[in-house]
Amino acid sequence: MELGLTFFLVAIPAVIFAGVSKGGFGSGAAFAATPLLALILEPGQAIGLMLPLLMLMDVTALKPYWKTWDTPSALALIVGAVPGIALGAALYSISNPDLFRFLIGAVALAFVIWQSAKRLGLYRPGTRPMSLWGGRVAGAVTGFTSFISHAGGPPSAVFLLTRGFDKTTYQGTTVLVFWAVNLLKFLPYLFLGIFTWETARADLILIPFAVLGVWIGVIAHRRLTDRWFFALTYLFLTLTGIKLIWDSLS
Repeated sequence: MELGLTFFLVAIPAVIFAGVSKGGFGSGAAFAATPLLALILEPGQAIGLMLPLLMLMDVTALKPYWKTWDTPSALALIVGAVPGIALGAALYSISNPDLFRFLIGAVALAFVIWQSAKRLGLYRPGTRPMSLWGGRVAGAVTGFTSFISHAGGPPSAVFLLTRGFDKTTYQGTTVLVFWAVNLLKFLPYLFLGIFTWETARADLILIPFAVLGVWIGVIAHRRLTDRWFFALTYLFLTLTGIKLIWDSLS
């Protein structure tokens, strides 16, 4: 992994963008950094680079949303995430980079389709709160998609959106959930060799941009709607998702 001009031109905006999502928009689009980085890095390098930065963002975001979360909902997702993470680790150990490129690209496009359907009214969260058992199932999908591309936001949102939370409770719950999920992913990533000295060196350089992104997100959460943010996210993810799938198949 070469830390040249191209790397930083992609990595710095990607990390700031992830921080903004973590800090203010439910963490759902934070994984957009991974498909962007996977355009210039091997998939393992992209997810390995982002995990420590996402963990730092989680810790940074915990303070402004401290105790605003719904504990039962958060625990359901966290407990459910454990088998999903284990499945992701097993798949990574037997797969090749092109499979992960395809999966990262497919998850990116699925996120755009799901969010677009929700905003167009084609998908509406249930009027009755999903049970905590349903939350554990959503947690399992969250753990798996989070392991392969840090994209656990949509499956967790399917559960949380039925719970009727206000904006801040929803945000606080996602912050707690992904703090725990990313912590659970750390040892499998370490064991599988996903972390390298090169990704660690890049992380040290990118730390200030991760923190900056979170604080921008916290401010934006209080002052702005999410319309502009997700419009930009959809564009990024559509283009990068198509490119990654094309590269994996060709």
